[in-house]
Amino acid sequence: MRLHFAHPRVRRTWTVELRPQPGGPVLVCRHCAHNNRPVNGPSARAELLAHLASHARWDRVPPHLRTCQCHERGCEWHPRHRGCHGPIRLLLTRKPGGRIWRLADACTACAAATSHAAVVPETILATRASPCGRANSSRKRRHPKGPDSRTRVREMLNYLATALPAETGAAARLIALQCALRMNDAAQVTLPFGVLRGLRLAPAAASWDELRQARWLQTAPPACQGVRVQILDAGLLAQHPARPDRLQAADWALRTASQVRADPTPLQQLAALSLATRITRENDHGSAEADLMAREFGSEVVILPLLLDQLVTKGLLAAWAITQETGDLHWTMETNDHALDLKD
Repeated sequence: MRLHFAHPRVRRTWTVELRPQPGGPVLVCRHCAHNNRPVNGPSARAELLAHLASHARWDRVPPHLRTCQCHERGCEWHPRHRGCHGPIRLLLTRKPGGRIWRLADACTACAAATSHAAVVPETILATRASPCGRANSSRKRRHPKGPDSRTRVREMLNYLATALPAETGAAARLIALQCALRMNDAAQVTLPFGVLRGLRLAPAAASWDELRQARWLQTAPPACQGVRVQILDAGLLAQHPARPDRLQAADWALRTASQVRADPTPLQQLAALSLATRITRENDHGSAEADLMAREFGSEVVILPLLLDQLVTKGLLAAWAITQETGDLHWTMETNDHALDLKD
């Protein structure tokens, strides 16, 4: 006879609401004492994301105890799909209207099927090493931890698809990606002018204005090295990868996007980068939901055929197709001399 020891279910789902009031919006949290706390209007979204991130940090549990919270509720957060599978990730979901936000553990399948949602970087920060541990580690060669650069870029593009307003242009998204991956622990970064030139975006005044108007960042007068930026998205402060690993991912994104030749538009560069994050050097076939890809591009689904045809013309894509029944986009990257070099 096998003995079964019951243990309480681990519920890692946090929901907060920005509730409008005559004196300004207030933050309402169902899981702590922060009810009806006034927030500053321009930075309300940043405070909301920071509050959700704090819950995920303080309510951490061992990985083997994390379960798909969507499955626990009968998968009511998304349309029907083939079942739960894949690693458990943190999923940020915004309800229509932008007032209610939810952060929860969800499996990879449920995360992909949930609309208005994005997988966010893990918020469980690494435990600070002891002085003895730091001394010993300094003698060893550092090895990257966690996923590779391609995966980090894909996760960040997916996060920005939700964190930035839908109307944010492709050029602004490329800049936001570089800032988010290169920022320090104080959410500050000096974006080198060479990065903007490599992306063919300099001086990108309109794109900087977009990000400022979205209350996503602030800029200081440019220094000799580059544009000085203070990121206002507090949710990015909880990124798990160490900065050297994120810098490596930022360099990979820069190299990949800058390889698009023949006077590309920012939208073509962003689309090529996003498609490249979902393939490997061994497998040049990729697939994803068409509406998810459109959100990452900062475009509408209806213009995807024209955009993808342009990438075929530039020799980046060999073929593509959208399955009408499922809405999935399938593509094959080109392997000729004009193809992207996807070396990590």
